[in-house]
Amino acid sequence: MSACATAFCPGHLSGYFRPVYGSDPGRCGSLGAGIVIREGVTTTVRPADAIDITVERRDPVTGAVLEVLTSAPPIEYLLVQMGVTVKVKTECTLPIGAGFGLSAAALLSTATAVNQLFSLFLSPFECGELAHEAEIVHKTGLGDVAACMGGGRDCRKDAGIGAEIDRNYDIPDTLCAVVFGPLPSPRVLGSPDAMERVIRAFPGRCPRDSGDFFRLARKFAIDSGLATTEVLHALTACDEAGIPATMTMLGNGVFACGKKAFKVLSSLGDTFILHPAETGVRLVEARG
Repeated sequence: MSACATAFCPGHLSGYFRPVYGSDPGRCGSLGAGIVIREGVTTTVRPADAIDITVERRDPVTGAVLEVLTSAPPIEYLLVQMGVTVKVKTECTLPIGAGFGLSAAALLSTATAVNQLFSLFLSPFECGELAHEAEIVHKTGLGDVAACMGGGRDCRKDAGIGAEIDRNYDIPDTLCAVVFGPLPSPRVLGSPDAMERVIRAFPGRCPRDSGDFFRLARKFAIDSGLATTEVLHALTACDEAGIPATMTMLGNGVFACGKKAFKVLSSLGDTFILHPAETGVRLVEARG
């Protein structure tokens, strides 16, 4: 039986954020609030003579492969930093680049699996630092890695893996998200004008409860100028139905909670049922 290790990391719905910049990636990132979700990324790694990466998106019902990528620069960067050559296979069921924190989940699950496979004896914090650095360097996210270290509705009070994070578990059993297409994070995170608008729109505090989270996040989506025409239409539809909703950050989509959410959002585009996560990244299996 060949040696391998498998780890899982939940995804993350970011509601609002404020970027923090600096010369040290470990001190860069974002403050902000979001929800960790059970739907994430499973990564399996095996020893290899050269780095070989496959990213698969599968149908959540049939398991059929919907999308395959054979290049992932942030993961390759992570592996180089960890000093290993492996065959990596990551699997997810949510759309890639749609604001579900999947890049962070792929990096954190990869670091966790590699750490186990090669007995590197890194702490979860150190694995998180490596994953966070890869995400910052490649501008695929700012605070998702820190959020995915645990579960719940998170509020990050500082940047980086060492940030103080409040976690609450008051989100209903299910959430619903509609996706209108990708919104590449590097395009937004690399735009000084977009980031200036984000900084001005940041609420400056943690939500008091789940309802307050959606109110703050929805206002942020509008004030930041990040909401697309499709997002604005979906938010209006949710408002008319009395459904708490906001934009996926960063993605061209909307997520909402409530029994009526699926009926409203499914009439607008590709819709996904999501579940709040109680825990963060974890090792699934290791074979020697």
